[in-house]
Amino acid sequence: MICALGSAVCYGTASVLQAVAARAAEPGTGSGVDPALLLRALRQWRYAAGLGLDGLGFALQIVALRALPIYAVGAALAASLAVTAAVAARVLRVRLSSTEWAAVAVVCGGLAMLGLASGAEGHGTGPAALRWALPAVVAAILLAGAVAGRLPGRARALVLGLGAGFGFGVVEVAVRLIDPADPLDPGNPALWALPLAGGAAFLLLTSAFQRGSVTTATAGLVLGETVGPALVGVAWLGDRTRDGLAWLAVTGFAVAVAGALALARFGEPPAPAGPGGTAGKRAGGRAGE
Repeated sequence: MICALGSAVCYGTASVLQAVAARAAEPGTGSGVDPALLLRALRQWRYAAGLGLDGLGFALQIVALRALPIYAVGAALAASLAVTAAVAARVLRVRLSSTEWAAVAVVCGGLAMLGLASGAEGHGTGPAALRWALPAVVAAILLAGAVAGRLPGRARALVLGLGAGFGFGVVEVAVRLIDPADPLDPGNPALWALPLAGGAAFLLLTSAFQRGSVTTATAGLVLGETVGPALVGVAWLGDRTRDGLAWLAVTGFAVAVAGALALARFGEPPAPAGPGGTAGKRAGGRAGE
């Protein structure tokens, strides 16, 4: 759980750095799937620093996934939205109200309940079809991202964030479906679904950050990477809770996700496309309201 929470801190901080970098990049096609935008964002040092934090967070996440049920890790990662809100308040100079800070406390409370109820990870491998379904899910994510790029304002940021969350959710499931005894087995679809899902998630998330609220996008991200993998873990991979504490796990999971989504109300207004105004100026305008 310590590794899972450390991963959330890395991911939450990285989101703010990547959002600032994405907004400083030249405007792209406006599509939710824009590889050129990602390449331009990569030239920004903040985006590179965010990727470094993502790498550290991923390493911590793998350790957590090898010891905890997916639902427990996923709910812990919901804390990344609380981190994003706190870091954005400082970096983007957006004020958090008492309601938003209460939502942060709710997330932490839900995580505490999950930590008390979590048992060991399951050892199920699921049906063979589950491994082959992962690449198909990645293709669906890219298609949904292309469509979502045409949506307006917050809806665009939320749906793109949700698609990115599903991509990172595929990564979580793929980690569990890779055999530690033969992690480089080329015949395992989960092995090559892992980088494809991660790449698709970054494409959608970068587009969401450029023209949308970072916290709205991260709220969709949290929902996508939490609910789907949790259901897969319980249904096919044997994840369970401690005896007699299933109710506490369900309650903690629901509370953590609800608190994370409540934070979607916090955030700077959607950012206009292009580098004409810096994130700091936009955030400063919000802070002055």
